[in-house]
Amino acid sequence: MDTAKQGGRALKQRILELLKSADFEKELESLSRLPARQVINPLFSFLYSIDEKIRWRAVIAMGAVVAQHADEDMESARVIMRRLMWNLNDESGGIGWGSTEAMGEILARSEALAEEYSLILLSYAKEDGNFQEHEWMQRGVLWGIGRLSRVRPEQVKDAGPYVMPYLFSRDAVVRGLAAWVMGLLGIKDARPGLEKLANDEAEIKIFMERGLVRRRVKELAREALARLPVQSH
Repeated sequence: MDTAKQGGRALKQRILELLKSADFEKELESLSRLPARQVINPLFSFLYSIDEKIRWRAVIAMGAVVAQHADEDMESARVIMRRLMWNLNDESGGIGWGSTEAMGEILARSEALAEEYSLILLSYAKEDGNFQEHEWMQRGVLWGIGRLSRVRPEQVKDAGPYVMPYLFSRDAVVRGLAAWVMGLLGIKDARPGLEKLANDEAEIKIFMERGLVRRRVKELAREALARLPVQSH
């Protein structure tokens, strides 16, 4: 085996160990200091991990690395964003697992990239845009929009009409994430849909506050309702 391949495998193993670390937040700083060009390929591969914790930590790490990279070399960061977009393109021949989640995390961390790419992230929710038909992919789109909504709501302030139909999805995770986004954005027109979900007993597992948690859709709907503007009579 040549030296480059050995080095690549060693780096990938090192990054995997960082993602598995019990002190991931501290290790994330170490990861962010590594040259972005070296760590991006391993992180892309971990977006496809069957281990949910590894996959989500790869999303978080991708956000940290690319946002910092954008401060140093914006054009190179754009190349990484285009690669994420390519993964979501039918022509890529694959399924872009983790790509919209990574986009949301990156844009939440980088104001400059958010200004350029937030509308593209939103387009993956639109039926007349780059609509994702697979419900697993819709989960990622909604999570990415929600992540961005928490930090830069102005960038996705027009998301309401596109996200609202997902409140009626047959997929419980999609319904729950849509409710979460409606609350974050304070979309008052979502009230009737959220009220219908206020008794939805489905339990889902979602990534929030840096960890996987179990929530009931009704809890997310009620929390969203509480965040909506008070109705005037």
